[in-house]
Amino acid sequence: MARIFVTGSADGLGLGVGRLLLERGHEVVLHARDERRADDVRAAAPGVADVLVGDVATLSAMVDVAQQANASGRFDAVVHNVAIGHRSSTRTETADGLLTTWAVNVLAPYVLTALLQRPDRLVYLSSGMHLGGDPSLQDVQWTRRRWNGAGAYSDSKLHDVLLALAVARRWPDVVTNAVSPGWVATRMGGAAAPDSFEEGVDTQAWLAEGGDAEARLSGRYLFHRRPGDLHPRAHDEALQDGLLALCAEASGVALS
Repeated sequence: MARIFVTGSADGLGLGVGRLLLERGHEVVLHARDERRADDVRAAAPGVADVLVGDVATLSAMVDVAQQANASGRFDAVVHNVAIGHRSSTRTETADGLLTTWAVNVLAPYVLTALLQRPDRLVYLSSGMHLGGDPSLQDVQWTRRRWNGAGAYSDSKLHDVLLALAVARRWPDVVTNAVSPGWVATRMGGAAAPDSFEEGVDTQAWLAEGGDAEARLSGRYLFHRRPGDLHPRAHDEALQDGLLALCAEASGVALS
């Protein structure tokens, strides 16, 4: 049995991964942005060990969730599922003055990675849309570009891949991978999404469990347990380090 933390797990893929891991007999801690949604999680995932609460759009909440997680004990695996989608018609900022999409989708996984007790396995949720992301690391806050919600989301999902590969390189003792679940029918994905929800959660759970040799390979981007189509700049170490530097500057938290 493994002890596993899944962020952004009040519904959709995160909740699906949590429930699958519970069915397989693991100790699972989930996460919701407020107490009302935490109550919904407890009802939807009977047997969950705990539900941590915090809206990780803000730096203070990112740190607080990390402190809650550390106080509960070390995890064998962490699934960084937390994200917001691409359908926003307007650019919004957090209380810290950061682009909301980037703060939740990129900075929160970075801060939690840096502050949590180091697990054995890390999983970062990306998307096939990362292929359309801008690898320049210029204007990641979208203050100069004309707003495009899909573009900002694609950037953030490329950054998630860069983050995963950077961590895999820097922490060779931690099995670290990024996953595309496909376009699946969730609140974020919409009812018309064509891909399999079951396959979308399976790869994350498989990696979090680390039960076989294939699941213990590190530094990959996977789609349904197989290598996915990867952005041609994803393995650029200077680009990966550039993202880490941006995250450290924005958060004041360094990744060791």
